[in-house]
Amino acid sequence: MQKHLIVLNGPTGIGKTKTGIQIAKNFKTEIVSADSRQIYKEMTIGTAVPDFEELNAVKHHFIQTHSIHEVYNASRYENEALDVIDSVLKTNNLVLLVGGSMLYIDAVCRGIDIMPDADAEIRKMLKDKLEKEGLESLRFQLKKIDPNYYNSVDLKNPNRIIHALEISIQTGKPYSSFRSNPNKTRSFSIIKIGLNCDRKKLHNRINSRVDQMIDAGLENEARNLHHLKHLNALNTVGYRELFAYFDGKTTLEKAIELIKRNSRRYARKQLTWFRSDNEINWFEPEQSNEIISFLKNQISVK
Repeated sequence: MQKHLIVLNGPTGIGKTKTGIQIAKNFKTEIVSADSRQIYKEMTIGTAVPDFEELNAVKHHFIQTHSIHEVYNASRYENEALDVIDSVLKTNNLVLLVGGSMLYIDAVCRGIDIMPDADAEIRKMLKDKLEKEGLESLRFQLKKIDPNYYNSVDLKNPNRIIHALEISIQTGKPYSSFRSNPNKTRSFSIIKIGLNCDRKKLHNRINSRVDQMIDAGLENEARNLHHLKHLNALNTVGYRELFAYFDGKTTLEKAIELIKRNSRRYARKQLTWFRSDNEINWFEPEQSNEIISFLKNQISVK
């Protein structure tokens, strides 16, 4: 019998957790999280980790399973997630992948060998390093991470060095490995569902969720992690802005506004990525019943 991976994606704040649980309960299956920050044990409020009732309603994987002190990336996630998916599909005909981390989703669906888009946050980190430590520091880092590309790149061109480093850091694989690898085949069929709504409504949802995070104690959670702000996992919307407040660079009020603004910007980035995928079938978050009916029809056809 054909096995199916249902991918539920969409921008931050759209309601993927709630909809995913409704779908998983209907099909009596499990959820594999594709959220690159909910995977960390130390980050709860700022990553909108599903609450106790939600986690108990359906079995979830990759929710607070790793530490921010670990080196974790899309390449490692691909291998670990596929192992879990294969395990679930031994006893189920369907498993649900839920999240908004674009590269993690692509890693499972097509393989990390696809050249990813550059990550603006990693690029900023590298540019700051260039400014503080100079180009030689980046050359040394590239030589260590990707000696093949180091031997062919123009070592006087900081933009090319930074681009190679950001891809290598983001994926956990040398930049030179992305030149000719084809898409990977999977042992299951993939049906993609996207959630979206009116732009104004989405922005209101995002702003409201940030307010809820602040009320739930995000400031204290971030303060307890402030001494670890150098870790890549904490270079994340919601924490980064509060770290600036703790460092005296801004006010709490301004930090909260920046969290909302940067969350909206990230949502736009997600939607730009997802809209380029013609395989995604789009619904609004309130259309759980319609999504379930659509999936039942698709599965019967496949």
